[in-house]
Amino acid sequence: MITDKTMLYLYVETPLHAGVGSGLSSIDLPIQRERTTQYPMIQGSGIKGKLRSTAEFEKFPEGDINVLFGPPVTGGGDDYAGALIAGDARILLFPVRSLSGVFAYTTSYDVLSRFRRDLERGKAGQALKWEVPARVPDKALVTTTSDIQTNNTVVLEEFSFEAQADSQIDAIARWITEAALPELETNDYWANKVRNSLVVLPDNDFRDFALYATEVITRVRIDRVKKTVEKGALWTEEHLPSDTLLYVPIYATDARKNGKDGSKLTGTQILERARKLGTETSNYLQLGGDETVGRGMVRIRWGS
Repeated sequence: MITDKTMLYLYVETPLHAGVGSGLSSIDLPIQRERTTQYPMIQGSGIKGKLRSTAEFEKFPEGDINVLFGPPVTGGGDDYAGALIAGDARILLFPVRSLSGVFAYTTSYDVLSRFRRDLERGKAGQALKWEVPARVPDKALVTTTSDIQTNNTVVLEEFSFEAQADSQIDAIARWITEAALPELETNDYWANKVRNSLVVLPDNDFRDFALYATEVITRVRIDRVKKTVEKGALWTEEHLPSDTLLYVPIYATDARKNGKDGSKLTGTQILERARKLGTETSNYLQLGGDETVGRGMVRIRWGS
């Protein structure tokens, strides 16, 4: 039974490819997506595997690793399960090229509603400092200090939207910078960027951007002798773009095995240990493929 929960926030700093193998579209190697919404996502199994490898790299006590993630397959892996549960990484903010302000952090009513639901699950009575704004058809809601709008118009990629400033978007942007955005070590630049560039789009428009405005990289393999492209060795990879913000619901049960002193760790104690993950790597993780060419670097932040 789940006894405690938190959130893990992932800020993508280099393009991230969490793939699904070959695809049937014009993109040879697409990214993982939710079946119904087609929003980008990263499966929870990949997140949990990376957290375990991080714990091993940071030399967590073996007992803690086994309690959190379960014993290794070669060491009694079927004896008991780990107490840490990682959900899928879901989209919260998706960057889209903008005519003004370079790029906008976009989200939607649907994304914010799901995020609020996920955030409040298991936290009965938790008071959030913002509400999902009322839907305004065919308009982009922006902050009152927006750098994205010009003459009450927002232009994203080649599409224009009538802009409407809303103080509720200020509250959402402020909460994200205070509670979800990782420390990016550039003073207040990125926090101000969120406050001045957040845009809430109609659901269908956001879905289309999340589906068609990802980064597609063409790669080749070079013949070592001829120093030319090998025949048939050209392919395309889809990546989540830099400056995407994802969130991962993290749950904990009470430990399924007693500790050294014969006492069981509670779910709250499990999360206390989990929050130490990444502290020796400046809160960085590498997710997805293409690690040796610098892809998939993400900055993490553990929620309260």
